[in-house]
Amino acid sequence: MTEPLFWLGFSVLLVAVSLAAVLVSLLPAVQELARAARSVEKLADTLNREMPPTLESIRLTGLEISDLTDDVNEGVKSASQVVKQVDQSISGAKKQAQNVQVGTRSVFAGVKAAWKTFKRPTGGRRSIDRLPPGQRNGFEPRGYGDSYQDTENTSTSHKNYEEWEPSDSEDY
Repeated sequence: MTEPLFWLGFSVLLVAVSLAAVLVSLLPAVQELARAARSVEKLADTLNREMPPTLESIRLTGLEISDLTDDVNEGVKSASQVVKQVDQSISGAKKQAQNVQVGTRSVFAGVKAAWKTFKRPTGGRRSIDRLPPGQRNGFEPRGYGDSYQDTENTSTSHKNYEEWEPSDSEDY
């Protein structure tokens, strides 16, 4: 019977040695866990100190970005309005240039007509000379009276009327 007691003591001894070996190998791991816990604690303190200002600066940066976006949008709108105004100014300038061109043509046509009228030979008779012979019967110029019947001047006035008729090449 001594033998079972021996085996019981021997197994308790082996269990004690095994526990001692586990405890010896567990000590460095526990020390590393303690060191990691201190690092985590330091990190948590640092995050507690640094995160609120960082989050606040991130929030302010977001607000500044939205303000800048609004400013850029306003700038784009303003630029588009300026472009529209420039387009309107250009179209107005084109219209004015066309009006000036039409006015200039009209002035040149008037000057040309005046020059032709000035250069046309006049026969001493008044505006009745410009009427065709069929329409002259009822009209007599002032100061000539009923006794005026010069056939030579009548044929000359008819010649002046034919010279005065506008040709196809003249601009009016």
